Amino acid sequence: MEGGAPQYNPRTVEEVFKDFTGRRAGMIKALTTDVEDFYQQCDPEKENLCLYGYPSEQWEVNLPAEEVPPELPEPALGINFARDGMQEKEWLALVAVHSDAWLLSVSFYFGARFGFDRADRKLLFNMMNDLPTIYEVVTGVAKKKVKDKSTVSNHSSNKSKSNSKAGKYSKPQVKDEDDGFDEEEEDEHGDTLCGACGENYASDEFWIFCDMCERWFHGNCVKITPAKAEHIKQYKCPSCSNKRIRP
Repeated sequence: MEGGAPQYNPRTVEEVFKDFTGRRAGMIKALTTDVEDFYQQCDPEKENLCLYGYPSEQWEVNLPAEEVPPELPEPALGINFARDGMQEKEWLALVAVHSDAWLLSVSFYFGARFGFDRADRKLLFNMMNDLPTIYEVVTGVAKKKVKDKSTVSNHSSNKSKSNSKAGKYSKPQVKDEDDGFDEEEEDEHGDTLCGACGENYASDEFWIFCDMCERWFHGNCVKITPAKAEHIKQYKCPSCSNKRIRP
């Protein structure tokens, strides 16, 4: 993992948003696909620990910065102390909430430092607000919002048809008008979110469906190729595979 302060300071709205999405992706990775490693690193016997996300989409559990004041706003301290006093699911949700708050503080710190005006701040917030929060990705709230839409019944039926074997290995299919689906159907699938990175569905990417938590994942995010998926009868994502009863 990389550590320390970032190697550059984003100065435009687009650069700050890119910084935000990179850090966000790293923290989502820690709380989903890398959750077992993250859990082990958050040892309650250690000192105050923080979860850092970096623009490179990497994450790190480390002690807070020693300099005062720090170069950037610091994440929540002592996330490790609550680990064994809560249910794992609740603890991860708590870390996710604090991670969302930290991402906002870092982005608007850059905005204040480089003189973003009201229009810039509004644009930046709207760009960030278009993405589901880390909390929504980790707890599955983002997925539930998609399910609540009236078009979800069509999505569910198409999901079962997306693969000739079990319907679990291919991305949600989007057909053209000749095949009976119109652009509205494509918009519907566009609301599907990856359970690992939280990004939206794209028609040119391979997706796989977890039979346990019932979430879709980019094949690249969970290291599953179409060829490998053909030999999987029941797929379990990394988070579900790593779940076990905590002492």
